[in-house]
Amino acid sequence: MTYPTVSHFFENLTGVFIPLPIQTFGLFIVLAFIAGHYIIKNGFLRLESINQLQAVQKLSKNIKQPVFDYIFNGLFAFFFGYKILYIINNWVEFSMHPQKILFSKNGNLLLGLIFLSFNIYFIYIESNKRKHEIDNKQKNTILPSQLSWSFIFVAALSGIIGAKLFAVLENMPLFIKDPIGQLLSFSGLTFYGGLIAGTISVVLYAKRYKINIYKLADVFAPALILAYGIGRLGCHFSGDGDWGIPSILAKKPSILPDWFWSYSFPKNVIKEGDLIPGCMDQTADNYDPYGYCYELSSAVYPTSLYEACFGILAFIFLWNIRKHISTNGILFCIYLILNGLERFLIEWIRVTDKILGPFTQAQIIGVIICIIGLVGIYYLSNRKNLQKDEIISE
Repeated sequence: MTYPTVSHFFENLTGVFIPLPIQTFGLFIVLAFIAGHYIIKNGFLRLESINQLQAVQKLSKNIKQPVFDYIFNGLFAFFFGYKILYIINNWVEFSMHPQKILFSKNGNLLLGLIFLSFNIYFIYIESNKRKHEIDNKQKNTILPSQLSWSFIFVAALSGIIGAKLFAVLENMPLFIKDPIGQLLSFSGLTFYGGLIAGTISVVLYAKRYKINIYKLADVFAPALILAYGIGRLGCHFSGDGDWGIPSILAKKPSILPDWFWSYSFPKNVIKEGDLIPGCMDQTADNYDPYGYCYELSSAVYPTSLYEACFGILAFIFLWNIRKHISTNGILFCIYLILNGLERFLIEWIRVTDKILGPFTQAQIIGVIICIIGLVGIYYLSNRKNLQKDEIISE
């Protein structure tokens, strides 16, 4: 079954429709980042326990609360205070169109300023407390594991921006038709756009703390593939358009269930296909107050589900071999090869525009990533062997 929002899931489970402003795809994205954080922190802690990673920074005596903290947290507090009463008073509409409510000009200015003032005061108090501790020469070291949420935040923000930009480039007609809707929607995020932008941002952030990039990459590899698999579950259960070409049920292997081979994505979140009878009728049993009333006329391959299965299985594989690889960076190279290979193969049955003969943009990028992974393994292996020879010769 397809659930465009969490409300649809609870309705299917309990028979009661509870208006909640939580889109299914967005929920799975959050779950993907939470799972990624757990894996990354676990990886950092393991390397710290065997002295592969050490403390990366000590606070100096002259440290002050960054202006960025005041600006970022202050704006967030003001926005929360400005919107909270309006959201409560318009809960049903907010549950149906959260982006529309959040990005509207409606709100309470006085409450926003009150939240802003309290936030600035709290930051000021905490800053003075922190400065007092440093003045008393209480050293505060920062370990990579303590930065795990910061890495997730950097990867999430830059990744979503990169994914959305790639999605816009891939679907320019849709963007021209509805630019605001396309930019604010969480559907249609392109994985490779997120991977490229996220990788660049995380590397720059790691350099700031002088963390070894090869070790960092190996920590991220299992987390990335698991988050990818969870995110693809969000694509499947919401029906965000990331599906395959029409499938032929008669060709299905008998061992597989029908829905795994051929699926029509009823009530998909992008409202693609034919109108479901009775779905727009308030007196009908299957009435949908959110208007998700469309189903594909021809059943297709649920490619996002296949990718989710691959991502989870690949994570299990990488997680189990990580302790048996002694060369830093090799695990991440294996991840690149697996990801590129999967993407190249799945594109043959996905609905995607071809840009170079029979190949799609994702297939071309997938091949490039595979090559990078193979070259990386060759380079890192030879580099380690050369270092061993130099030690022996000395």
